[in-house]
Amino acid sequence: MYPSTRDFYFLATGIGSVPYLDIENTCRNILEHLPQIPFWPQFVMRSPLEDMTVQFIEGLPLVRFHEETKALAVSTGTDREKELITFYDHFLAQDTEYFAISKDFAPGLHKLLELLGKATQEGKYVKGQTIGPITFCASLKGPDQKAVLHDEELLEAMVNGLSIKALWQAKQLTQTGRVPILFLDEPYLSGFGSAFSPIDREQVIDILKRFITYLKERIELLIGIHCCGNTDWAMLLETGPDIINFDAWEYMEHFLLYEKAITHFLYHGGHIAWGIVPTSRFTGSETSEDLVAKLQQGIRQVMAWGIDQEILFRQSLLTPACGMGTMTPEAATKAMELLGRLSEILRN
Repeated sequence: MYPSTRDFYFLATGIGSVPYLDIENTCRNILEHLPQIPFWPQFVMRSPLEDMTVQFIEGLPLVRFHEETKALAVSTGTDREKELITFYDHFLAQDTEYFAISKDFAPGLHKLLELLGKATQEGKYVKGQTIGPITFCASLKGPDQKAVLHDEELLEAMVNGLSIKALWQAKQLTQTGRVPILFLDEPYLSGFGSAFSPIDREQVIDILKRFITYLKERIELLIGIHCCGNTDWAMLLETGPDIINFDAWEYMEHFLLYEKAITHFLYHGGHIAWGIVPTSRFTGSETSEDLVAKLQQGIRQVMAWGIDQEILFRQSLLTPACGMGTMTPEAATKAMELLGRLSEILRN
């Protein structure tokens, strides 16, 4: 098995979404700027099939995408029991190919795998991503217009389905000869704990723990959880990820309120992916000096807790604050170049 701690020393990677349309050139640029941990891009401007709530539905029971409304819904016109039986036949047989993500839904994944198959191996890692089960089941509505989070039978099926789809993806990434890193994207958990949240802390921990355990028992990989807003970080750390990824540009102070949980996480081999390059508020005037100064604020505070500098540096990665899909292509290119340059500065 891989050791619990990897030597990252501020290696950089991306989150997922990009604003570009050129699939091959985008993947080549990712390999150029982030060669140590390239990620496969989600082309959210290319097709509605690449929206994160739609991209992972192939093979899931009863889930339908309506092209005219660009919306997902649970089908009411099929035999629910029959479709669930078919689903579990494939799931229990570990038929990962049945749950493959096709080129129509993720051309960036297939193109990056192709290019890595031809490339000289420069890095040890490759990153993928999947929609987190909480976010997906909160977004998907049943016939009663309630979120699938409230339907115990469908919730279980969706968590299982997304788990085995993540396993298929991890197997594809492993074939590159690199260590796969898979982020669970959970934007729904931003602001967790409000009066409008239909799920409690114990449910979140249970679902994410089961998801992570399912993968860890079947393949060697590193699992990260990405949440781009503020949340109950102690809750997410308790679910057992290898990496926690947060928006360090806007939410540094909020994240660092969880001293006890973060300290425990680091001392038990966990890694922090600092989302230090702003995305939603990127102006283009940011410099590597600005980002280093911001990052140093967080690093100093964690070290003030008694964390050894060598441990913290070894267990730190860099990312954008969130996906770049809402940025202009020009801004996204600048942000990715800035991220790569920042990684070089810190590693040197």
